[in-house]
Amino acid sequence: MFTTPKKITCIGRNYVEHIAELGNAMPDEMVIFNKPSSVLSADLHAYHGAQQLHYEGELCFAIANNTPVAVAFALDLTKRDIQSQLKAKGLPWERAKSFEGAVVVSDFKAIKEADVADLSLRLYIDDELVQHGHTSHMLYPVQSAIDELATWQPLQDGDWLLTGTPKGVGKVQQGQVFEGQVLLRDEVIISKRWHAQ
Repeated sequence: MFTTPKKITCIGRNYVEHIAELGNAMPDEMVIFNKPSSVLSADLHAYHGAQQLHYEGELCFAIANNTPVAVAFALDLTKRDIQSQLKAKGLPWERAKSFEGAVVVSDFKAIKEADVADLSLRLYIDDELVQHGHTSHMLYPVQSAIDELATWQPLQDGDWLLTGTPKGVGKVQQGQVFEGQVLLRDEVIISKRWHAQ
């Protein structure tokens, strides 16, 4: 795995079908939030405290010289009930997104800049495909997002960029087996399995 990042920058509402799935408004501009590296965990948990967690499969990129240089599969975990309450009040989402264990990630695979246009992800739960998405489906493509961030919150070498989730999110159940895949031109280049605890 690449070294622990200084920050993890996340793009919200980057897939149209996921926006509709959660009943969110279409954003007028890129939705961004950050997570500290303390959220990273090797283990996938169904609960944090009393709150059941929801999964969101995403492509995660390691950044160098404002360019994606490696990719991984990440699960961005959310306390959905708390997030809904915060959104309803117009408050930030950190309490629902930046808790310990909120991100689990596969090993990274080095890529070329040109590969980004041909990357996709799949998430299987108990061998059933529940999420799939391609970089071409993103409202804010990877390099465009990096370039926009450079105008006000530049990504530093070694930072990670989580690029949003396709439709198909749901609750993590204890005992489920998650398998996240990253594909390059339809060939699986990363496959990682987690057993939900």
